[in-house]
Amino acid sequence: MIFDPFLLHPSTILLIPAIILTAYAQIKVSGAYGRYSKIRSSSGRTGSDVARMILDENGLYDVKVEQVTGNLTDHYDPRVQAVRLSSGVYSSTSIAALAVAAHETGHAVQHADGYAPLKIRTAFVPVASLGSQIGPLLIILGFFLPAFPSLLMIGIYAFAFAVLFQIVTLPVEFNASSRALAFLERSGIVSQGEELTGARRMLSAAALTYVAAALSAILTLLRFVWIAQGRDD
Repeated sequence: MIFDPFLLHPSTILLIPAIILTAYAQIKVSGAYGRYSKIRSSSGRTGSDVARMILDENGLYDVKVEQVTGNLTDHYDPRVQAVRLSSGVYSSTSIAALAVAAHETGHAVQHADGYAPLKIRTAFVPVASLGSQIGPLLIILGFFLPAFPSLLMIGIYAFAFAVLFQIVTLPVEFNASSRALAFLERSGIVSQGEELTGARRMLSAAALTYVAAALSAILTLLRFVWIAQGRDD
């Protein structure tokens, strides 16, 4: 069977922890967002209010806060210096919306501060994108074309850049969440107790998705190396 080395290879067992953690992370995020998107902040501030407040507090008056379509499509675009918030976050006063808005704005502050891990991640974007696309393809070609053994190793090295990107992403996301929570607590935008706890749980659940992505990338790379060693043997 042509896909036997990949579907039935013993290395497939490495993917089981990643699959379990990814599923668990998605359940946690969906659960946290579903719960805390229904709880309104006593401050009455919206996601866009929070983003603007954080930006102004850090002197980032030129950074725009824009509304975009989609669900949880929130992000910071460093190319045009804009914090983009989804419709469900931009005008919502929910705890979930405030946490998401504060987190994404944290990336704008990181950018302005010259936060080193963010610089490294940004530099990795081109090679990581290329590595995640062509790496697995080269690995498969190298496996089934033994006359070109270098393809297999080139593919593994290419995919390794995508793995490094996922690893570097972790401190960037953790730091953004830490900044977000500190602002929400310091400013009184969310009150002590259930509101602050909800914001913390929302950010923790979101962070778990990045941990799952990193673990999945690492285990996939180890799987490719295992398959490559088996072929050499």
